[in-house]
Amino acid sequence: MTELPGLDLDALAAHLDTTRPELVTGPLSAKLIPGGRSNLTYRLTDGTHRWVLRRPPLGHVLATAHDMSREHRVISALAGTAVPVPHTELLCTDPEVIGAPFYLMEQVAGTPMRSRADTAGLRPEQAATVAERLIDVLATLHEVDPDSVGLGDFGRPEGFMARQVARWRKQLDASRSRELPGIDELHTALGAAVPTAQRATIVHGDYRLDNTLVTTDPLGISAVLDWEMSTLGDPLSDLGLFVVYWQGLGGADDPITNGVSATPGFPSTDALVARYAARTGIEVGNLGWYVAFAYFKLAVVLEGIHYRFTQGGTVGAGFERIGTLVAPLVAAGNAALSEVKED
Repeated sequence: MTELPGLDLDALAAHLDTTRPELVTGPLSAKLIPGGRSNLTYRLTDGTHRWVLRRPPLGHVLATAHDMSREHRVISALAGTAVPVPHTELLCTDPEVIGAPFYLMEQVAGTPMRSRADTAGLRPEQAATVAERLIDVLATLHEVDPDSVGLGDFGRPEGFMARQVARWRKQLDASRSRELPGIDELHTALGAAVPTAQRATIVHGDYRLDNTLVTTDPLGISAVLDWEMSTLGDPLSDLGLFVVYWQGLGGADDPITNGVSATPGFPSTDALVARYAARTGIEVGNLGWYVAFAYFKLAVVLEGIHYRFTQGGTVGAGFERIGTLVAPLVAAGNAALSEVKED
């Protein structure tokens, strides 16, 4: 077996032989899946079966930010709903096995579309359908009754956005290692104008195209991935972050969208927001605040990743550029909030 950073295959095989002896039928091999900015994800196979293993990042880890039990629980709970999620196989909370808690799930067919190269094969009408199904899946998630799937205690929706503003400030302080002009002003302004939630739903916490798998035959969304930030809360927090990922920072070479949103056939942000509002009945008139908060949250997330990179706690290529995105995100957040005040 070849050992990978963060994954000791011999130790994993021994654990599976003990806990799930019927699962593995041959020698294990694995490969790190590139593209993730946070938790580490590996493709795993025994030559016959294929799985995906998720574990927290190496090095600096913020409290509760990479909770494997939480991610495993929500995916397992949603398995019987119309939200497409992988089947979960195993949760291991013992950090002694591979050095951190982890869970194992089925490998679902589909492609994560992270760049224009990934969407280049979509005809305009296919691109339109993919985008519509993407926003429809988000609406479907927000229509799931948490109590009906055993997630009634998955979070505390009362005061959710106020706690989010405070939480992400704490996350920022835990990773702050340099001056970030404008970010404290953005945080203060957000905290002074927290909206009242219209309803409480399961929220994904990081919903975007490249956190899903897309199939072209048949055309659709085969799985929603990366549930590490899921909880119960205000559904517009998901929609606001979706908008940020869809529209990015502007420009032809936008590092947030990687140009994906410019794919011919993809609808505008306004069209997708209107589709979501029509489907859910949720008013979106104050969405601008949530968009501003999403810029703030994403800036904090990327600052945390930048910090882990400086400490040698990341695996993969491209992390050296993450830190340069924080200042533009802060500026976009302040601009979005200024537009809300003007309205």
